[in-house]
Amino acid sequence: MKAHHTLTVAALALAVSTATHASSHREAPFITENPKVDATDFYAFRSYEPGREGYVTLIANYNPLQDAYGGPNYFSLSPDALYEMHVDNTGDGQEDLTFQFRISNALGNGGNGITLPIDGKDIAVPLKNVGPVTSDDNASLNFKESFGLTMVSGDRRTGTAKVAKNASTGATSFAKPYDNVGEKTFGTQPYEEYANSFIHDVTLTGCPTGSQDGRVFVGQRKDSFAVNLGEIFDLVNIADPAGATDVETDDLADKNVTTFALEVPIKCLTNDNEDGIIGTWITASLPQVRVLDPTPRNLVAQVSGGAWTQVSRLGMPLVNEVVIGLPDKNLFNASEPKDDGQFIDYVKSPSLPVLLNVLFNVSPPTVEGRPDLVAAFLTGLEGVNANGSAAEMVRLNTKLAVTAKGAQNNLGVAAGDVAGFPNGRRPGDDVVDAELRVAMGLLCHLDLGLCAPGDADNGLTPFTDGVTQNAAQFDNAFPYLTTPLAGSTN
Repeated sequence: MKAHHTLTVAALALAVSTATHASSHREAPFITENPKVDATDFYAFRSYEPGREGYVTLIANYNPLQDAYGGPNYFSLSPDALYEMHVDNTGDGQEDLTFQFRISNALGNGGNGITLPIDGKDIAVPLKNVGPVTSDDNASLNFKESFGLTMVSGDRRTGTAKVAKNASTGATSFAKPYDNVGEKTFGTQPYEEYANSFIHDVTLTGCPTGSQDGRVFVGQRKDSFAVNLGEIFDLVNIADPAGATDVETDDLADKNVTTFALEVPIKCLTNDNEDGIIGTWITASLPQVRVLDPTPRNLVAQVSGGAWTQVSRLGMPLVNEVVIGLPDKNLFNASEPKDDGQFIDYVKSPSLPVLLNVLFNVSPPTVEGRPDLVAAFLTGLEGVNANGSAAEMVRLNTKLAVTAKGAQNNLGVAAGDVAGFPNGRRPGDDVVDAELRVAMGLLCHLDLGLCAPGDADNGLTPFTDGVTQNAAQFDNAFPYLTTPLAGSTN
């Protein structure tokens, strides 16, 4: 093996075993059984849509690896689940605000299902739509989804809950667009136009007066992440990880996801805290008890009850995939940031680099205890987004200026763009490349007082996974993630 390649394997191994923020797919044994509540990516950033700089956008993606042609049922969300976005604005690793999403679904034709008269009988159709669908006419849609949004101040289960309302109508139920099943279904209206009609102006009644206006969208989008996923998990089987940044295959290029996007005034999220820093993460929970119905009817196949039980957690993705040991992966998904001390050995003494050192006879940077990675992973960077807590969250300093889309650097803070990763995460931040370089000691070559250049001989090497991620791949307006791929283009 070439020396250059073995060094790169060490870089990649260390990156994905410590603070890598990449895409999370099927990261724990139990969550693979529940894809509708499996989070894939989480973004938190000051809105860079022109005129929206006073807002923060939170984007949570669920239900990974969607093939656009996945009919006839496609990729609905779970009405049994509780999808949540959490915000810590006091620096203690506990939620101060939680935005809760609950999904409802119903059959078409007033909830009775569309039928056709055949042989003197009304026979239910087997498909989710029986004709063209537009934002003004969904009579042929046989499956309709909607959602409610609640903001909880304080503890997510015992705090004060306020229901969000449609800013125009006062309604508390918001419609969700049908998945992009194909051009024949949406041929009379471009899907982008159709989906944009489901961006709702919302009144967040739980926010302080004067900062209650926001926007919300829940629906299918093109998978926002780019990574050669197969090669990463095939023992980091990348041809030239110190070469060109755009020569590998993006394994997610033909995939969609389901997106929860929420735009909230900064003042509401920070509660006017002194430093303007928030910590954010997402979860999904299911009822503790589930009983299967032996005679299911009308979309209901089970009866659920009992306490909400968290089954998915995501702040800094890939943590569970390659940091947490296999026996504790389900536990990590059920845990909260305030309790991350129970996983500290996985962070300070990661096992994957040791395994790959045995395989390839390579070594990571030499600084003892890796204070650079502790800062990037657990505490935030002093002067950027440290907020006093030591917990795994996406931290965002809302007082740092927005960088317009065309001026964004996809390496974020490492390249001088302090509005980007790891100060939050924007869709165009190439977090894999940034973290590869941080993992190999890039922060030791900056004047941060964490470690010295001599601790990381390869800290300035431009490591890459070979797949490009940048702001040009995304829209310049909410919800930023682009139109989902169509299931059929004939």
